[in-house]
Amino acid sequence: MSIKVIRPGLLTTIQDIGRHGYQKDGMIVSGAMDKVALRIANLLVGNQENQPAIEITLMGPKIEFQQDALIALTGGDLSPTVNDEAVKMWRPLYVKKGSVLQFGVPTLGCRSYLSVSGAFNIPAVMGSTSTSLRARIGGLNGKALQSGDEVLSHPPTETGEAIIKKLVKKQTDRSFQQAFWTIHPKLLPSYETPIIRTMKGAEFDWFTKESQQHFFQQEFDVTPQSDRMGYRLKGKKLVLGQEKELLSSAVTFGTIQVPKEGQPIVLLADHQTTGGYPRIGQVATADFSALAQISPGKKVSFQAISLDEAQHLYMEQEKKINHIKRALRMKI
Repeated sequence: MSIKVIRPGLLTTIQDIGRHGYQKDGMIVSGAMDKVALRIANLLVGNQENQPAIEITLMGPKIEFQQDALIALTGGDLSPTVNDEAVKMWRPLYVKKGSVLQFGVPTLGCRSYLSVSGAFNIPAVMGSTSTSLRARIGGLNGKALQSGDEVLSHPPTETGEAIIKKLVKKQTDRSFQQAFWTIHPKLLPSYETPIIRTMKGAEFDWFTKESQQHFFQQEFDVTPQSDRMGYRLKGKKLVLGQEKELLSSAVTFGTIQVPKEGQPIVLLADHQTTGGYPRIGQVATADFSALAQISPGKKVSFQAISLDEAQHLYMEQEKKINHIKRALRMKI
């Protein structure tokens, strides 16, 4: 046994990098909304990057540890505490058996990730442990975590044991001990700006010049109808230059479609595999984390960039993650 869910929170699920390779069969990818945060959470406890972690949304759960554990919390800051004492994010945290982790008011972003050294012991379905709520597969019985659920974990990794050994040396009578060091903020995804860098979509030229300008100049409201499948936005209506029919075409995370009512939808982790609405934009991969951390009720705007710029940003992001890996090897 590893953890027991006392209170589930708003939406708490098991996720990894996603269920890739099956979109041609109609299976959605799912996976973490903020994959960079999930990858770093795993690295901080000595796991492989793609191990299952718990994705916590807005109102976090209350969790009791059934055994000593090395964990990390990354992503949005939802004011985590252990036994009512605030703990810091983006660093290893050793907690004793019986400790209770819970969350308060979101102060930055809206999704946190909880990893445990050795990783949660979740069977893979079609190569992934991610919870697909619509398909009801993956995770813990294909569902969000519920009160009373118990999630098993594997023993800590060799790297995790080394981190624990260092932390235990400093152990006092406190129920937890966290590392004094953390990752340099410049290497972490930024959740401060709601300006999302975006390429023109395949059907961008279908829209009137005025709507093209509105798309990149106005702020959109992220409506309460948003979920892991997509953000439904509200702003000035975007219209086509002339009526056209579009065959269902491939879509992916960050594809921005515009239905007939003229209000965009940004597809997210649980997006469908194809779509029949004109695609006005495609969010750059490097900004997926920032996009995923925008909560309903907030505003978002889009900044036009080229494909070359998007590829450069992605490579820079991967360089940062590789830098984190090297730094952690030296630290541990």
